[in-house]
Amino acid sequence: MELGVHLPLMEFGDEGQSLARLTRTVDAARECGLAAIAANDHFLFSSPWLDGPTALAAVLERSGSMDLATTIALVSLRGPVTLAKTLAALDLLSGGRVMAGVGPGSSERDYEAVRIPYDDRWARFENSVVELRALLADDSPLEPRPHRRVPIWIGSWGSPAGLRRVARLADGWLASAYNTTPEAFAAARATLPHGLPNAVVTMWTWITEDPRDAERVLREVLAPLLKREPDALRHQLCIGPAERCAELLARYAEAGCQRVHLWPLGDDARQIELAASRMLPAVNG
Repeated sequence: MELGVHLPLMEFGDEGQSLARLTRTVDAARECGLAAIAANDHFLFSSPWLDGPTALAAVLERSGSMDLATTIALVSLRGPVTLAKTLAALDLLSGGRVMAGVGPGSSERDYEAVRIPYDDRWARFENSVVELRALLADDSPLEPRPHRRVPIWIGSWGSPAGLRRVARLADGWLASAYNTTPEAFAAARATLPHGLPNAVVTMWTWITEDPRDAERVLREVLAPLLKREPDALRHQLCIGPAERCAELLARYAEAGCQRVHLWPLGDDARQIELAASRMLPAVNG
């Protein structure tokens, strides 16, 4: 199993939003041998949200050989042409390291921001994916073209309809850590074409050996952010001792998960170092 990390696009305390915070995260990920950096996409959120593609571009020079992933980009709302131009530029400038994860999004506020009916999201999404693929093809009228054919992955929480959409339209599948379990992931993966690449994203992470600290982060930081009950999240995420977090990732590895994108709940660089030094070796032996 490989690890990636989500860029810190929002605050969980008083960290602030800055280029320095982004670069510290990317430097730690590169130095610890992580496989990818990722950026999620919201226009409006409960906390101020730094634009994801812009953040990826800002740290391009420091990203080494890591993949640059959107997990996910709102293709229906950004528009296929605009997103294709962004992805093509990132892929060209990075020498072919972009992985385009896309999805319809699950926030009505994002749709309200661009005055698109939320109920239209599924039809708009499928049409947008088809158009995005054509715009990133070798014969696209958009120039300059990407360094190579950009793989398009689709995010799905695991519904039968969503998985059928992944099988029909995608080069890879993105599952959401706080909306699945290793067992549910394995069952969903079994319905997809053999060999289709996969990853688990939004694996909220806070490695700590202090039970009170883990409980504080779960109850005071994460549960309010996601509007979920703490007990519903407790066993799905990497919050708590490194050994317990490694056990969760090992179950995902056994389920066939190829990569997990961690999202530190603050202290980004230190959490990456703990994950790489104390979790990943226990998972991969």
